[in-house]
Amino acid sequence: MIYSSVIAIDLAKHVFQVCKASHDGTVIYNRTCSRQKLKELLVKEKPALVAMESCGGTHYWARFARDQGHKVKAIAARAVKPFRQGQKTDANDAIAISVAARQPHIHSSRLLSVAEQCQQSIVRARDLLINQKVKTSNHIRALMLELGIAVTKGDKTLQKTIPEILEDGENDLTIGFRTTLNIMYQHFLMLLDEIETVSKQLNNEVAQDEVCQRLKSLEGVGPICAIQLKIALAPEHFSKGREAAACIGLTPVQHSSGGKQKLGAISKRSTHNTLRSALFQGALAVVVNIEKKEARTHKDIWLKALVARRGKKVAAIALANKTVRTAFAMIKHNQEYQPQLLVA
Repeated sequence: MIYSSVIAIDLAKHVFQVCKASHDGTVIYNRTCSRQKLKELLVKEKPALVAMESCGGTHYWARFARDQGHKVKAIAARAVKPFRQGQKTDANDAIAISVAARQPHIHSSRLLSVAEQCQQSIVRARDLLINQKVKTSNHIRALMLELGIAVTKGDKTLQKTIPEILEDGENDLTIGFRTTLNIMYQHFLMLLDEIETVSKQLNNEVAQDEVCQRLKSLEGVGPICAIQLKIALAPEHFSKGREAAACIGLTPVQHSSGGKQKLGAISKRSTHNTLRSALFQGALAVVVNIEKKEARTHKDIWLKALVARRGKKVAAIALANKTVRTAFAMIKHNQEYQPQLLVA
């Protein structure tokens, strides 16, 4: 279907900027509206190309627009910025989104269903709790070190040492500080319990998902990697596994000109930092253990040779790249993972 107009929305919490343009780029209107007015507008407008930046609320508004018969294109903010003219205002941003949406070489970002968003939110919540736990434990250790008490690394060590410090009446700590230290320690224990609860919920989600169960059979892929791979690797979003690996940030950066190709390291800027980090950690664990066992598959032989030639970290990135491409093929063709075993 050819859409005669583009409705570009600069998303916000309460006040939205909406720019409607014709197929040739002529601005029909560019005005602000509330959340309720935006819903009414999308319901009343004829089927059009609805474009917006990828930011908070994008998935909700994209699903709502699609339910009204519109085609949706969510664009990364850094792809919209070159098309903005004039100063940074909502009106100029909406026009820039409208112009960027009509460019055939600018692709839409991945749009998630409610179920996929909920699964992704569980992973994000777990990451937040772990981050808070690490900060709290580091803060307690820093306070103890300033008072001449060195607490070694590890959650178990902290759980054993802090109660001993609180019960020691000869360490000259004031009553006020003991009370504060106990509050921080109880907060640390609460975070441990919450992390365990959320991790169990994450494992339950993975156990009930057939795609995640198949992805867990890949080398270095656990529950967190499996659920994130399942969400990221939509078959309709990529034409081949190479594109998926490039999107996650597991391919070298190019700086080619004049017919000469120059490849560098992987990009520091990735659209899937959490997934890439999880894939690298899982792949690195496989690489570290590969030297301790005999090769059973053709992939083991390839990995051993790569480690000897380029080192463990490069080999881990290469394995993560291969994992993404294999996972994409498994999801696209609904297949099980079948490693090529060596002939006995």
